Amino acid sequence: MRRILTLIAIIGLAPALSGCLVIGAAALATDVAIGTAGAAVRTAGAVGGAAIDVVTPGDNDDDDDHDHDDD
Repeated sequence: MRRILTLIAIIGLAPALSGCLVIGAAALATDVAIGTAGAAVRTAGAVGGAAIDVVTPGDNDDDDDHDHDDD
């Protein structure tokens, strides 16, 4: 009799556990997608920053980059 009650309890809990697994899998997929998007944005930002550094005159010292016409 005890085994039958255990079996009935497991069968009764199976749909609830299935829902938890689906929610967990969806959360994992969302986390991976957000992490991938974050890495892509970070890479694009680094590439864009490097491109701006190439075309911007000066040596990152803003004191020397202003116009000296008024000297």
